[in-house]
Amino acid sequence: MANSGSTTQEKQRLVLDTGRRRSMRVLLSVPIRVSGKDGRNRDFDEETRTLVVNAHGALISLAAAVVAGQQITVSDHALRQSRDCRIVYLGGGISGRIQMGIEFAQPSPTFWPIDCPPDDWGVPQD
Repeated sequence: MANSGSTTQEKQRLVLDTGRRRSMRVLLSVPIRVSGKDGRNRDFDEETRTLVVNAHGALISLAAAVVAGQQITVSDHALRQSRDCRIVYLGGGISGRIQMGIEFAQPSPTFWPIDCPPDDWGVPQD
């Protein structure tokens, strides 16, 4: 049998992604700007789109070489707001971009532009 050694990326995925879901996922493509430091401590600022969102974060893809556990900032220019986040999952790469799960520092159910969010998002009522 071939050696099934783990890569650093696989180890990071196992350490930080517990597989639990705190809020329902919604397929939604939202243009965002992501900024922070890459894995080599160099500044980056990148335009991208969400793939999936929830009240606690999102699945996105970036070209920047980031590492699991690091802090980033996600900005939505249309709504002129931003949130501090942490990378909690690193997935596979496609066309030079890595898919990753990000988690808001604080749950933010109203950050994503959704008219009728799922019940478990806990959106405050007017």
